[in-house]
Amino acid sequence: MSECAPICIYLVISPLVSLIPLGVPFPFASNSSTYPEKLSAYECGSDPSGDARSCFDIRFYLVPILFIIPDLEVTFSFPWAVPPNKIDLFGSWSMMAFLLILTIGSLYEWKRGASDRE
Repeated sequence: MSECAPICIYLVISPLVSLIPLGVPFPFASNSSTYPEKLSAYECGSDPSGDARSCFDIRFYLVPILFIIPDLEVTFSFPWAVPPNKIDLFGSWSMMAFLLILTIGSLYEWKRGASDRE
């Protein structure tokens, strides 16, 4: 049982850590302030104007994509956290190749001015 104790403690504490912050606001919330404007689709109370299917600028989508690339670099760098004698030569060079491809892509985006504000 002593071998499973940390796992059991984790399985008890982790739901508490996630569910307690979700339940704390309910006793303090008041439902008496509901009014029709608050329940409308737009909380500002004004009717929507314009076409909802208008074209967006490509930079609107490009900014989130540019923020995903460093996240991928960090996520796929986690295997290097193991001791160096546990990674063979193939694993080390494949990680170098992956980081090189992401670095070339980042430099290309930087050169093209993808993150520049106009």
